[in-house]
Amino acid sequence: MGKREVQQQVTQIADKVLTQFPTLELVDVEYVKEGPDWVLRVFIDKPGGVEIDDCELVSRELSERLDDTDPIPGAYLLEVSSPGLERPLKSEADFQRFAGELVKVTTFVPVAGQKEWQGTLLGLTDGKVQLETSSGTVEVPQEQLASARLAVQF
Repeated sequence: MGKREVQQQVTQIADKVLTQFPTLELVDVEYVKEGPDWVLRVFIDKPGGVEIDDCELVSRELSERLDDTDPIPGAYLLEVSSPGLERPLKSEADFQRFAGELVKVTTFVPVAGQKEWQGTLLGLTDGKVQLETSSGTVEVPQEQLASARLAVQF
């Protein structure tokens, strides 16, 4: 089983686990090899931010479900954490929820001559992420997004 299949299966399992905790949302799942170890990272969030107790509860419940269903061949380390200040934006709901926030967007191919953009997120309309940048408004087709993250401004 490949990394993508593991991530998809774990995403489904984690979504079910998080139904027990209505304020929490699943942000992302990563399954990566680091040195000799495989690491399964599950990122969760909630309004106001995730606390260590939230991570502990989800980790315990998710670990039980993963032990029961055994979707991952071999040994791995499970980490449950906050996505951090530069949280990735994945879903349509993310692009609506974080409208008005500063974001950094990268694309697979140049859009209007650039592959990296930073600006205020205006939202997602008709499959296009809209940003207000220092040089004006930019629309980036969602299918061309390599990544979109909240940007931290100090």
